[in-house]
Amino acid sequence: MAFFEMTGICKRFGATIALDNVDLGFERGEVHALVGENGSGKSTLMRVLSGAIKADAGTMAYDGAPYSPHKPMDARRLGIAMIYQELALCPHLSTAENVLLGMELQNFGVIDRKASRRRTVEALQLLGIHDLNVDTPVSTLPIATRQLVEIARAVALDSKVVVLDEPTSSLTQADVEKLFEVVQILRNKGAAVVYISHFLDEIKRICDRMTVLRDGVVVGKAKVEDVDVDTIVSMMVGRKIDTIYPRSDRHPGEVLLEVTGLHGTRKPEDASFDLRRGEVLGIAGLNGSGRTELMRCIFGLDSVKSGKIRIGKYEGRAKPAERWNEGVGMLSEDRKLEGLALNMSIADNMTLTKLSPIVSNVKQAQAAAQWITKTGVKCRSASQGVGELSGGNQQKVAIARLLYHDVDVMLLDEPTRGIDVGSKETIYALIDQLALQGKAVLMISSYLPELLGTCDRIAVMHKGTLGMTRPVADTDAEAIIREAAGA
Repeated sequence: MAFFEMTGICKRFGATIALDNVDLGFERGEVHALVGENGSGKSTLMRVLSGAIKADAGTMAYDGAPYSPHKPMDARRLGIAMIYQELALCPHLSTAENVLLGMELQNFGVIDRKASRRRTVEALQLLGIHDLNVDTPVSTLPIATRQLVEIARAVALDSKVVVLDEPTSSLTQADVEKLFEVVQILRNKGAAVVYISHFLDEIKRICDRMTVLRDGVVVGKAKVEDVDVDTIVSMMVGRKIDTIYPRSDRHPGEVLLEVTGLHGTRKPEDASFDLRRGEVLGIAGLNGSGRTELMRCIFGLDSVKSGKIRIGKYEGRAKPAERWNEGVGMLSEDRKLEGLALNMSIADNMTLTKLSPIVSNVKQAQAAAQWITKTGVKCRSASQGVGELSGGNQQKVAIARLLYHDVDVMLLDEPTRGIDVGSKETIYALIDQLALQGKAVLMISSYLPELLGTCDRIAVMHKGTLGMTRPVADTDAEAIIREAAGA
């Protein structure tokens, strides 16, 4: 029997079969990859493991004993840590309070705050974070740092089973390397790590064995060293993908967006570039370099101290509502807090920025159905709550809103964050078609193969300053990393 074993797990939601007789087992000191497209059942299976939901059928065993948690806290007390892609942090609490939330260190029944801070600092230092004030509210931290705080929680509690759900989706390459070091430490300490990721190069590098899910069914198990990426993709999607980065013959035209000497209240400190009709311009850089702040300043979400922004015939600063009217749309990297109204339907989210004074429910449903098909959103209907969807399908809804609004300038901040390889293929094809239709796309990504495969030109941000743009043919991943690190 494996150190942790799930046997015959079944789960149904109404008429939808989410898990159908799934077996999963992993050992101490193993990094086990759980792979599959969005909606394949990975998150549901892990929610069963963590005690968030109860399976309709099947059994679980943990370290040789029956395991049946009634709630997530039961799993945490037994040393099982679940780190979701959508972070489970309390934004108003400090970093130290979040790391030990529910498992606070006590002294005679009173929370020992000094010991809690010390334990949090030790966990963060293990992750390579040495300069974070643990009394800082997590709401003030960048999203990548928040992800590391979540991981620090599992480290601080000395967890025996750690589930990492898309842990690098908001991390730069430097942060990814730190995470891999932590995974190796956990492995050496005898912990079992379940690693969920759509970045198959990460799976090949860090994982020992893998289980592949498709439509709630296990379709493959293998040692990672015995299979190549193409084989994994074929198992995931049930077909062969020939070209993940389609590229039409693009011919950039007039300048639609011109930024000169832009300086924000926080960042950027100096950014100048132009973006032409029919091209995709990529912005690379480390987290905290000012990439997101640059995009927010352009869209009117952050204040501008100095510099010029010209969009077509419009020049000057504007609010987000005015930018929409000027033909500019933005996709936020944080879909949960900024990108979507989670308590509203898919149809409402897709059409929210372009509603008529009198809303026709029939026309709204028809429009939403069209974009659901084009972007491949997996859902029951357009009336389903967007908060019920998987993270990847939520991302597709956010992108569909920009497509429905039909803007000329698209600002995309991490557009494929948390999306599986099959869905990425869909998004890349959409971006290529948008450029072919004469749209101008500004794209931030922490995944360099994505920038090199999708963009026409790339510029690198370093400590708030944007470097010169270069054709993709004139650069490579190594050069981008060196420039991002200031080398």
